[in-house]
Amino acid sequence: MKKLLLLLAAVVLVFIILGTLGPLLGLAFALAFVFLGMHYYVKSNSVFSKVIWIFIGLIGLLMAVSNIPALVGLVAIVLLYALYKKWKNEDITLPIKEEDDPFTNFENEWSKITK
Repeated sequence: MKKLLLLLAAVVLVFIILGTLGPLLGLAFALAFVFLGMHYYVKSNSVFSKVIWIFIGLIGLLMAVSNIPALVGLVAIVLLYALYKKWKNEDITLPIKEEDDPFTNFENEWSKITK
């Protein structure tokens, strides 16, 4: 019964993703505009070209804001990934290295100092 519910939820999520495919593609196109605007703004030297690239980046940002239904599609993609992991009986973990955590490093160094 549990596998049936997971399968039913996966089918519903696939339909949601397919329904929001247009806004997802629009969001990707808008974010490409934002990226290009930022990239070429940094590379440009003249004030006029910087203003043009800021304008292009703002157009991309406004396009991205208008694609709010794409957020539903993104959430559906994440939930479908979680259901896939649940189906395979795998844990969903975030790839965080403990040595990159400043608090863990502090605790390790503090324990070395107090010894």
